[in-house]
Amino acid sequence: MKIAPTAVLLFAGLCLASSAALAATTDDVKWINKCLADNKGDAPEGVVLKYCTCMNNKMDDNETLSITAWEKTHPTERKACDKEAGWK
Repeated sequence: MKIAPTAVLLFAGLCLASSAALAATTDDVKWINKCLADNKGDAPEGVVLKYCTCMNNKMDDNETLSITAWEKTHPTERKACDKEAGWK
């Protein structure tokens, strides 16, 4: 009978963790969409999406700058994402 309370607590913990992950994902989508808009027409859409996603992943979750502003102060990360995305 001790398994049931443990299972309930585990399930509750997983639900809370997935809610936090969802919030971060929603914020990430907002920043990536802004980056896509900022770079529209500069490269094929798939390349821009890979680049923006890469840059977003390199940024701290508490960053307040947009990806476009952040990339200007982080050339090493920008070059790595250029290469990963195939930006030419």
